[in-house]
Amino acid sequence: MINDILEKVNLHRKRAKSALTEITAWSYLGCDVFEDFEKIKTIDTFIYRFIKLQDMMGEKLFKVFLDEIGEYKDSMSLVDILDKLEKFEIIEDALKWMEYRKLRNKLTHEYPNNEQDILEGIQLAIQVFDDIERILENIVTYNTKVR
Repeated sequence: MINDILEKVNLHRKRAKSALTEITAWSYLGCDVFEDFEKIKTIDTFIYRFIKLQDMMGEKLFKVFLDEIGEYKDSMSLVDILDKLEKFEIIEDALKWMEYRKLRNKLTHEYPNNEQDILEGIQLAIQVFDDIERILENIVTYNTKVR
């Protein structure tokens, strides 16, 4: 079960990373990117994959991971799940993940209405992407040790 979810999560991670590599190669990330259709496609790809990655990890992977190591209960809230992941040093800070969820919501609900807000959201997503990858790596490493 966890391997199937990890496979899907990795697909989103790889595609987001590819778009991120392209974005970071641009000399500047400003509102003018919305005038270039190819850049819009890259931004859209990054946003979509970032959202899917964050969703799949938060809604599926964390629960399945905890279940695999005997630490999940159906009655657990997201905060309980995050606290447990923090205890196992999978995530650095449960509150950070909650901020990532807010970022995900910002990217979802404000795009494309306000270009400056979406640029700020993209810049923040770029900053936290490494953190999200590290969390994924921590799960894979922990899961490998336990098996």
